[in-house]
Amino acid sequence: MKKSFCLFCANYLPNLGGVERYVYNLSKQLISLGHEVTVVTSNVFDLASREVDENGIEIFRLPCHNFMKGRYPILKKNDEFKQLDTELSKKHFDLVVINARFYIHSLYAADFAKKNKIKSITIEHGSTHLSVDNKLLDLVVAQVEHFVTRKLKKKCSDYYAVSKAAGEWSGHFGIESKGTLYNAVDIDSIAEATRKDVCDYRKEYNVPQDATVITFTGRLLKIKGVYELLDAFEQIDRDDLYLFYAGDGPEQDELKAKAGDRVIFLGKIDFDHVVALLNASDIYCLPSVSEGMSTSVLEAIATNTFVITTYNGGARELITAEEYGIITKGNTASETKAAIEKALDKDYRAAACDSAYQKLLEGFTWQKTAEKLVDLVK
Repeated sequence: MKKSFCLFCANYLPNLGGVERYVYNLSKQLISLGHEVTVVTSNVFDLASREVDENGIEIFRLPCHNFMKGRYPILKKNDEFKQLDTELSKKHFDLVVINARFYIHSLYAADFAKKNKIKSITIEHGSTHLSVDNKLLDLVVAQVEHFVTRKLKKKCSDYYAVSKAAGEWSGHFGIESKGTLYNAVDIDSIAEATRKDVCDYRKEYNVPQDATVITFTGRLLKIKGVYELLDAFEQIDRDDLYLFYAGDGPEQDELKAKAGDRVIFLGKIDFDHVVALLNASDIYCLPSVSEGMSTSVLEAIATNTFVITTYNGGARELITAEEYGIITKGNTASETKAAIEKALDKDYRAAACDSAYQKLLEGFTWQKTAEKLVDLVK
């Protein structure tokens, strides 16, 4: 039976964060299973207030203040907002899905569900507090996060998470997670991107075919472990190692200043180029302090790239043992260096990539996550 879902997320495409891609891919999968989806987001990019995209996803973009350069949009409850809220309230939904509990946008989502007598759930996407790479501001942000969460707990009682690590983090706020709605990967989209001739990164950057390529994709932030990765790389005395950083962020200039000749910065690249880069890589390394369930890790596994990430990297229920990849306890340069040196064994890498890929197919596809979400309203 067809169901109608309303997914709230403070940020959405064309922003390319993990939550945004989660909502987009889950919505697309729900529609492919015969359901209806409306996404309610903030109009950070001054786009049309209402739109139906090429996949059939209906999008409502609410007016907002672009606080923190759009990272934390705050709704403007003006006449346009009231009109869009009225139009939304006329629609029938079987479930409201609130993505990330720490936005003001999420409080509105919970109020909307309660006002219209619709069941709601909240999905946790992180495993530590938000960070803006400033210790003083991080303390303020943490207090805001606790304040918003306390209010949300009074409005929504059902909480899920994109990974077990994210579910455990919910406990920090006195929330007991009811289960996982895993972040996942679109195998077909990756296969399609692989067939496109967008860039041969080894040829483009004069990397020998027999060299070992390590790649990081994502925002260049301190919490992602970008400096620890660079330090680890520079400490390994081998001329046949290359490191690619794909992404932009506040640490880019300083990283470039510290990097040697075999460290290559690509800046922000699109999905097809990310897939091409991963296909040209041997090791994907994400020594992050915090991830719910990293989309980049899933994409790496889907392209048969060996993964190194941290215990707080959100992937430990996929990489459950070293036969699937390497999970380090922390994100120090020494731990990262030891993991990279272990992963230089080609036979070990190949076997681990095969095992991780099979495990990915068994439990971390969008169809499985979408089916589990549908089961919540049956």
